[in-house]
Amino acid sequence: MKLLSGKTALITGASRGIGKAIALEFARQGANIAFTDLGDESQLAGLESLLQAEGVQAKGFVANAAAFEPAQQVVKEVLATFSGLDIVVNNAGITRDNLLLRMTEEQFDLVLEVNLKSVFNYTKAAIGPMMKQRKGCFINVSSVVGVDGNAGQANYAASKAGIVGFTQSVAKELGSRNIRANAIAPGFIMTEMTQQIPEVEIENWLKSIPLQRPGTVDDVAQVCVFLASDMASYVTGQVIHIDGGMKM
Repeated sequence: MKLLSGKTALITGASRGIGKAIALEFARQGANIAFTDLGDESQLAGLESLLQAEGVQAKGFVANAAAFEPAQQVVKEVLATFSGLDIVVNNAGITRDNLLLRMTEEQFDLVLEVNLKSVFNYTKAAIGPMMKQRKGCFINVSSVVGVDGNAGQANYAASKAGIVGFTQSVAKELGSRNIRANAIAPGFIMTEMTQQIPEVEIENWLKSIPLQRPGTVDDVAQVCVFLASDMASYVTGQVIHIDGGMKM
């Protein structure tokens, strides 16, 4: 029995990294997948094909997750295409790292808009339909940096900490409608982004991880499957750390 059979999931920022891994794992577990990204149509079509190969429906939308109106439109199209929406994974995110002394207003604002406002945009768009059907699940991608902070990432840490507070507020507001909201806080996960980090810095990160290895995107995706499934029907308002024990 596949854990997400009959469910429809919408995942933002899904063309690569953690978002792509979540989309693929959800599809393997039987969920129909809608996803967004800023890539071109051909890039989205490639992921559509991979997902459809798992025997599910899949549709990609070129959309800027930081823009409010396009989020409303994407959710409307998802509802029309899939006749429902059960799971929203707010994954879209960027970094513009710099020491605060050198950080520009543009760098700060852009990271907050993409990482945090996008979570508001897609949650706002989806809560109406979910409230009507009296069920739904939000999974918001925060970070260990949103819990502990990190030098040179004041903008990123602020956006990811904001996701935690937003998630817990949504969980309290919508719990009576059987709508759950949880955040995940990945630690050092090997993605295209982290592969650019100097090897010496990676070694320093590994020293702080009890499991002595970086995480994989599949490690993150599998936790998301649990949170999206009926096995987690009594789990809401939580921040699940996926960090090999870094934060304990």
